[in-house]
Amino acid sequence: MQHPENEDIYKGLTVNAGVEQPSMVNPYMKPKKRKRLFTPAEYVEGIVKGDITMLSRAVTLVESLLPEHQTIAQEVIEKCLPYTGNSVRIGISGVPGAGKSTSIDAFGLHVLERYGGKLAVLAIDPSSEKTKGSILGDKTRMEKLSVHPEAFIRPSPSAGSLGGVARKTRETIVLCEAAGDDKIFVETVGVGQSETAVHSMVDFFLLIQLAGTGDELQGIKRGIMEMADGIIINKADGANVEKAELAASHFRNALHLFPAPESGWTPKVLTYSGFYGLRIDEVWTMVFDYIDFVKKNGYFDHRRNEQAKFWMYESINEALRDNFYNNPTIASLLSLKENQVLNGEVTSFEAARQLLEVYGLGKQ
Repeated sequence: MQHPENEDIYKGLTVNAGVEQPSMVNPYMKPKKRKRLFTPAEYVEGIVKGDITMLSRAVTLVESLLPEHQTIAQEVIEKCLPYTGNSVRIGISGVPGAGKSTSIDAFGLHVLERYGGKLAVLAIDPSSEKTKGSILGDKTRMEKLSVHPEAFIRPSPSAGSLGGVARKTRETIVLCEAAGDDKIFVETVGVGQSETAVHSMVDFFLLIQLAGTGDELQGIKRGIMEMADGIIINKADGANVEKAELAASHFRNALHLFPAPESGWTPKVLTYSGFYGLRIDEVWTMVFDYIDFVKKNGYFDHRRNEQAKFWMYESINEALRDNFYNNPTIASLLSLKENQVLNGEVTSFEAARQLLEVYGLGKQ
């Protein structure tokens, strides 16, 4: 191709050839090695030795949706069972903004310094609808605990059904106990749905509340109060001390209206400040007094047995649900039946009955 700018009359405007376009791939970059999948025996050996990295990888397997990962995870859990059952499991809940994460940071440091041992914090964290990743980032608010050598913090994104997340959390508890964690905190979202699931996997259910927010008793459902083994009013510091004490008296009066707990324990209401670390020792004296109380009267073992039975049935329900929706015949009929319901051709109940009959759960 002729370039007129290179003619003699344009001698001062000679166009250079330019440089060759560099390669898009760095020739010096070494390809990353894929992480190899360990055998179940290797996972168990690392977990029992207290290897945090191996524990984290095993928890990732538990949370994975890949069938091959789930097969290995279940074998690891089964082999870890002989090393479990020696921890105290504490469920911690409260309304958003009550200071759960800040309090857990202070609680964790207190129990590690005073009682020793190891601690695991499992946070059931709301997840992003788009990325399915956790959005609260509780670990970022546990600044001191997250760098403590004896603490393991694992926020679990609650993508999928709440029951599925709760089951994975319970399986993670097994792994943490096998790793030597003798104190386990399970923090809930604090919006009323996950409390029941967490209550079914812990020994003590601690409810965090705030004072000075209007009618405190309106901000809590009766069912959650009935589950609580202890209620603590946070931010009882400075000018808020009197409000916190007043709120505590309201909760004490409300608790008298409920039936006596099956454990025989009378739930206590205390005030504290998670930010300033005030009266935290009273909170944990209450928790361990409860553990001693229920171990003596036999309720501790009874509750653990009831929880194990509950999770057996929950696992059956989840497996049946997954098997139903993954059935090719059902999957092909679902949209058809859905359209029939939307067009008024059949009722919701009749459509469900027909699908179940096809699946094999109808007329026998």
